[in-house]
Amino acid sequence: MKLRKAIFISVILTSLFLTGAYAGRTASSAATVSVKPFLGRWDLTLKATDREYPSWLEIRQEDGRLTAYMVSRWGNARPLPKIELLRGNLMFISPKEEEERKDDMIFQGRLVGNALSGTTTGPDETPWRWTGRRAPALHRTSAPKWGKAIQLFNGKDLTGWRMDKPSPAGAWKVEDGTMVSPGRGAEIINDSKFEDFKLHIEFNCPPNSNSGVYLRGRYEVQIETDSIQEPPSHHTGGVYGFLAPSPEMPRTPGEWQNFDITLVGRMITVVQNGQTIIKDQEIPGITGGALDSHEELPGPIYLQGSEKGHVAYRNIVITPARQ
Repeated sequence: MKLRKAIFISVILTSLFLTGAYAGRTASSAATVSVKPFLGRWDLTLKATDREYPSWLEIRQEDGRLTAYMVSRWGNARPLPKIELLRGNLMFISPKEEEERKDDMIFQGRLVGNALSGTTTGPDETPWRWTGRRAPALHRTSAPKWGKAIQLFNGKDLTGWRMDKPSPAGAWKVEDGTMVSPGRGAEIINDSKFEDFKLHIEFNCPPNSNSGVYLRGRYEVQIETDSIQEPPSHHTGGVYGFLAPSPEMPRTPGEWQNFDITLVGRMITVVQNGQTIIKDQEIPGITGGALDSHEELPGPIYLQGSEKGHVAYRNIVITPARQ
């Protein structure tokens, strides 16, 4: 009887152990499966009461834990301090220091079909909604065939351009055949929209000044003489917050320089003063200051005027790919 009892107990314990191990594996597998639909890059739209803000999020799984990188309403791509997924509820936090507010910006959301949908609050604690669409790959299956070059600036006036907001004190001007940024004023946006293109643009950035060239209205190629202490991707020729120029060209405040930029899908090449500084690299997502987060659509060239200093531009020529 004792032997039978011992065998019976042994069988029961073995069965429980195996059942528990299987359940653990199943739960672990289920957790992994539940995370997968959230992983990757997302184009976000934050919906305030008066306007919409473009944003961007990348969710990764590293060493069994979730991590996230975000481009918020402004600034550069940065890691988030916290992201959690619990029973299908996604939560991530953008720190108050980055959002210029008194409290952290907490995002709550769920996967609805193939999209993210959720809530957060604005700086004044009013409720905001936000949505996320999976960022498009923008892969191209063949090399582009280039069309005819188009002069975007006539050297006389701002025909074909518009400012993003009325700003008499911060308006762009045409001086001596150049477009000059106002400094702490309006952005200036070209009326035409483009998909894949080659862009030639000449610029003169005085000391302690800052501007940028936005491609499709979403990806900033930086121009500056005031950011030497910041990361290399914030320097002239970098795709802000994502791609650093290499080699980095000597700083020459007050002298005319030029970019020749090729953008095909997400792949960018930047040539500064005849030197290739970014060669056929992928832009992961929108940069701070983007007009929208609709990466699948064509967009305009726009020049940044909201930063300090008076940066001049001339000879702005775009060669679009033929459809």
